[in-house]
Amino acid sequence: MTDSTVTWLTQEAYDRLSAELDQLSGEGRIEIAKKIEAAREEGDLKENGGYHAAREEQGKIEARIRVLTELLRTAVVGEAPESTGVVAPGTLVTATILGDESTFLLGSREIVGDSDLDVYSEGSPLGTAIIGLGAGDETSYTAPNGRSIPVKILKVEPFVP
Repeated sequence: MTDSTVTWLTQEAYDRLSAELDQLSGEGRIEIAKKIEAAREEGDLKENGGYHAAREEQGKIEARIRVLTELLRTAVVGEAPESTGVVAPGTLVTATILGDESTFLLGSREIVGDSDLDVYSEGSPLGTAIIGLGAGDETSYTAPNGRSIPVKILKVEPFVP
């Protein structure tokens, strides 16, 4: 499950994302096609702001459809891991990072929905450094800028949405 191509999702998150994909693939595409057609009928496309805005919106919808399709295709759906005290995808981690205490979910942003909880991917430099560690363990990881960042795990618990 630590493979960066696999994402752990709760059943609720999976259902929510599936519904979003269905809406975007069906009704969303129909609505944007209507907007583009209406803007196209306004005349010269070079100076038609409505047409260009609709085309940009269409690009964003298609990109989101691709992201959701891949995410749902590779998702592992289930409950949060049992509390073994070991960092794994789907766990809520409290750690000291560069001297500051931080609580975050290790997993996918999609799991937490509208929550303001910080989320780190298990494939991120921090995620790969702490997977398998327990409370009291210390490590460091190399940030994208090349700096070594010290991390101390304080607490590991299951994520409850």
